[in-house]
Amino acid sequence: MPLAEQLSAIVGARWVKVRPAELRTFEADGLPTHEARPRLVVLPGSRDEVARVVRLLHQTETPWVARGAGTGLSGGALADPDSVLVVLTRVNRILSIDPVRRRAVVEPGVVNARLSEAALPYGLFYAPDPSSQTACTLGGNVAENAGGPHCLKYGVTTNHVLSVEALLPDGTLVRLGSPQGEPWGPDLVGLFVGSEGMFGIALEITLRLEPIPPEIRTLLADFATMRSASEAVTSIIASGIVPAALEMMDQGCIRAVEASIYAAGYPCDAGAILLVELDGRPASVAAESAAVERLLRDAGARDVRAASSPAERARLWPGRKKAFGAMGRIAPDLVVQDAVVPRSALPDVLEEIAAIGSRHGLTMTNVFHAGDGNLHPNICYDRRDTALAARVLEASHEIMAACVRAGGSITGEHGVGSDKIEYMSLIFDDATLAAMCDVRRVFDPTGRANPRKVVPVHYCREWRG
Repeated sequence: MPLAEQLSAIVGARWVKVRPAELRTFEADGLPTHEARPRLVVLPGSRDEVARVVRLLHQTETPWVARGAGTGLSGGALADPDSVLVVLTRVNRILSIDPVRRRAVVEPGVVNARLSEAALPYGLFYAPDPSSQTACTLGGNVAENAGGPHCLKYGVTTNHVLSVEALLPDGTLVRLGSPQGEPWGPDLVGLFVGSEGMFGIALEITLRLEPIPPEIRTLLADFATMRSASEAVTSIIASGIVPAALEMMDQGCIRAVEASIYAAGYPCDAGAILLVELDGRPASVAAESAAVERLLRDAGARDVRAASSPAERARLWPGRKKAFGAMGRIAPDLVVQDAVVPRSALPDVLEEIAAIGSRHGLTMTNVFHAGDGNLHPNICYDRRDTALAARVLEASHEIMAACVRAGGSITGEHGVGSDKIEYMSLIFDDATLAAMCDVRRVFDPTGRANPRKVVPVHYCREWRG
């Protein structure tokens, strides 16, 4: 029996996509430089259907790729023509919220923002907040170890995952971690989070929730130059204050946002702005806010505005969260790069990135998590122009190399996927990459779960050739 028919017997014919027009919908994620058309797409509607699908794919020795909402930015959720794409957006129940123990149990297809909305009546929220949080799924967040603006203080996804019921690539179900959050033995949850679909599927995820702070204040500071804004970031962190969020946008990004429906009142003549959010007890927030404002002005801020009410803060944040969408006014395609550098290196690296863009004749902007040095250089272009697309790829490689030379890493929160696999050797030696393959083999001996991603296959000895 053809594979499509076998899958249809599990999920129903409606949820198996085989026609070229249907498959085209799933050819890319949020990164326009990589495309791949899957053999077929299956959308299971329950945890039981997911398990049966994966077991069938294992029995038929079929490579497969798990996918959430497809908002990723590393080409990680793409399936080649020999592979089946397993889309998990229909497996989307919030199974429970325990307000006393501050726990939530969810399925992988739950949209990130839905969890905070569900926790709000209990005075709780889920801290990791990617810019795509109104669309991205928690299963995808677990696979990528997603971050977001407020992860400077609260930590990334791995800091909030207590337990995972994982479906391994051979169809075996295992419980990693403890719903109580009590660690024992090796940190297998920490190993699974960020594994980019190579170790299996998180069918059930137990997450830590945080209490909504009694006081939240957001400061908007504008600077004449990116360098002075970068130096302000270093001064704030050096003072011992850890903001909930510390975000930077350059002039090109500011102007794109202010010309869009996401306009937030940012000054268009500024070389850069900083959004600094502080939260906690009222007295603490007041003291830290005064100290941060002094540091901002000492670093050259032309103006500092404070927003304390929910309405005022709600006006400032959409411009940052929707900045990538606003870039669509500049060009039809956007490459959002992702790298990390030491905060002290920000001024020099940002100037080098600008020089790379200028040298290749590219339109580039910056909006990023300045507090932890997580850069997001944005390259606006039209991929139909093949010469321009080639320059984008060359510039991307130079940006990665510049960040590594500055003592940084090739990714902060977007993952490696297929986009950055060629850069892995810039930061890891052969023995380390081979060890990564050894770990992967424990979870997936045949390498059929999300194949050809993250680690170059020639480092995996038994997969060579």
